[in-house]
Amino acid sequence: MADLSLPRVKRLSAFVADQIAAGEVIERPSSIVKELVENSLDAGADRIEVRTEGGGVGLIWVQDNGHGMVADDLALALERHATSKIVSARDLLGVGSLGFRGEALASVASVARVKLVSATRDGGAGAHHEVHGGRLVNDGPVAHNPGTTVEVRDLFYNTPARRKFLKTERTEMARIDQVVRRLSLAHMDVGFGLRQATSRSADSTRQLALPPGRINERLAQVLSKAFVEESVVIDESRDDYQLHGWVGLPSHHRRQTDQQYFYVNGRAITDKLVGHAIRQAYQDVMFHGRHAVFVLFLTLPEAMVDVNVHPTKHEVRFRDARRVHDFIFASLHRALRDLRPSGSSGSIERTTHPDETLPPDARLSPRLQV
Repeated sequence: MADLSLPRVKRLSAFVADQIAAGEVIERPSSIVKELVENSLDAGADRIEVRTEGGGVGLIWVQDNGHGMVADDLALALERHATSKIVSARDLLGVGSLGFRGEALASVASVARVKLVSATRDGGAGAHHEVHGGRLVNDGPVAHNPGTTVEVRDLFYNTPARRKFLKTERTEMARIDQVVRRLSLAHMDVGFGLRQATSRSADSTRQLALPPGRINERLAQVLSKAFVEESVVIDESRDDYQLHGWVGLPSHHRRQTDQQYFYVNGRAITDKLVGHAIRQAYQDVMFHGRHAVFVLFLTLPEAMVDVNVHPTKHEVRFRDARRVHDFIFASLHRALRDLRPSGSSGSIERTTHPDETLPPDARLSPRLQV
């Protein structure tokens, strides 16, 4: 006879399942900005505009001029595990796009009021699809330029407890700013615009304008002019591994790690192994407690790295982690070792002129050919 006191297995409702997925993917407003901008980049956009209000809680608005979506795909794009990026499990072994999990838009739609508007480049009519908490409220044809606009309002309106875990409005705005800066470094041929208004006044805004252009101009805007003047170019290859980018001189350091940008096959990541290799390369030439400034791109065969590790895609797993560590350390160690003190002041002499750019065949990212 069955014991009726035992808890029984039950299938979760779609709403609860979406809430769980949203908790994994949507950590804060900046997570939404990251996912939406990455979708725009995957769509081939060369101009992306971002607007927010109230640190992203009141409004997140992202517009691009990418290839857009047909009307029939709008509703599907807001469903879980619906994506145009992959088809089979085999595709996960060589993901070339920034997005691929098919979770972001559905997760956002379950905890906010979302309006998706898009038109393709073939001159056809645009369409819109609007959902509140995952429930359809409006859809149909609408005039829209080629590309896609995503409007996210009242984030966590139906799960107010999650708002309590957000930081101050100023902090959330800073996180959004950092996300746009990080993505812009890997796509210097794309123009980015960011405008953030506070909840107190629409006139109180922070703006960031990053037009496409020369590499050094983007580096100076995102990091600083001082970094451009006090950095050296890294261009190292070993077998099928390549490391390209810029590292600050030992004299150019910071108290925080807020200007450390590392990319694997064009994807921004944070990785303890990579961080250890870089710290180890600097340990003999930088004061203890200070942090290096760098923009580095590691390129390796897609089969050698697993990007399907975490829902936010911030982490990856290397097939040969030791080899990656040693390659990064050796490359940076050689570059820093070649720096020589000059003059009686003990200043560091550059080995690379600040206006140098990487060779034409350098693959910093799939799009970085300025």
